This record gives sequence, structure tokens and C-alpha cells, in this order.
Amino acid sequence: MKALVQRVTRASVTVGEREVSAIGKGICVLLGISRDDSPKEAEWLATKLVNLRVFDDPETGKAWDKSVADLGLEILCVSQFTLCHVLKGNKPDFHNAMNSELSKPAYENFLTLLRTKYRPDAVKGGEFGAYMQVHIQNDGPVTLHIESPKFPPPKERKAQGGGGKGSKKGPAKDQSTSSDADSSQQAKVDSAAESVAELTVGDS
Repeated sequence: MKALVQRVTRASVTVGEREVSAIGKGICVLLGISRDDSPKEAEWLATKLVNLRVFDDPETGKAWDKSVADLGLEILCVSQFTLCHVLKGNKPDFHNAMNSELSKPAYENFLTLLRTKYRPDAVKGGEFGAYMQVHIQNDGPVTLHIESPKFPPPKERKAQGGGGKGSKKGPAKDQSTSSDADSSQQAKVDSAAESVAELTVGDS
């Protein structure tokens, strides 16, 4: 999951002549949802955005010290599938983006996450699937690109855990290697013993 985050003095979304939503000072987030994103990625990114320190402390003047949540500011989050592009020559390809049937509820769930982690009245969205005009008054300018880590699905995580608590893959591999070495050494000993036996029979 990707987010293009801009610190803004104001931002709004219109569809045609109709204003869908608007915020004052805060952050405008363009959100790209890829086809393999899960609720884990959404949880991580929502937490990061609410706590992202891109504002100065108004009391001390210290830069990069306060978040939206610290200062009671606003968030405008707009779905932006083109962030999940790859370039084929000079043409963007969007096969990595989640299809619209799945991405619409994923986007709505992401807005819910932001509202739950912050304040419902301070989080605004765009109009999913519409041809929108996003008006951004970037403050600084400050623009950050954030991408969530990829969390493996539950079954894969279990497989990575091995044989449960206390399981140690490293020593098991070492024991196997040691066993192979012992077998090889024993084979050499047996072969040498056979050679000695043949020599003894020949001498007698």
C-alpha cells in the first residue's frame, strides 16, 4: 500500500462543479492500493499517517516535531490507483493495482481506520471511481512517499515459524550436516578395513 503525503494549508476535491470535501491545514493523502494488499498493510499505514511528524511545534518552533493528531489538524485521503503503476517503455501499466470491486471497500475501510485512530470529523475522503479535481495548496512544499511493508499471509507466517515455540532450524541443519559427515567418514573406515582384510588374506 502506497501513500503520497503532502503537507497542506488547505485541500479540496471537486467532481464537476460540485465540491465533495475540503480541509484546512493538515495533510492530503493520495492512496494507492495494490492487488496483494491486506488489512495488515492498511493498519500499518493508517497508524503511520496519523502520527507522521511533518509539522513544526508551534510553541518551541522545532521542525518536524508534531503530527496531525498532536495539533488537531485534518486529513484528506483520496484513492489514487495510478500510484501502483509500472512503466512499459513510456506508457504506465496498472496491473498491480487492486481491481475496483475490491479496492472500493478497501479504500472505505482505510478511511474508517483513520477515523478510528484519530477523529471521525477530521478525516475527509474523495469520491471513489469519479473523475476528480484535487486542489492542493502544498505547504513548504513538503511531499513524502510512504510504502507499507509487505506482511506475509497467516499460513506463510506459520510456516516461517517452523516447529513451534523454541524450534531452532539452525541446529537441525547442522545436525543433518554432521550426520552426513559421520556417514561419509564411516564409509571410508569400512573401505579401509576391507582393504586391510584383503591384504591379510593375500599374505597368508
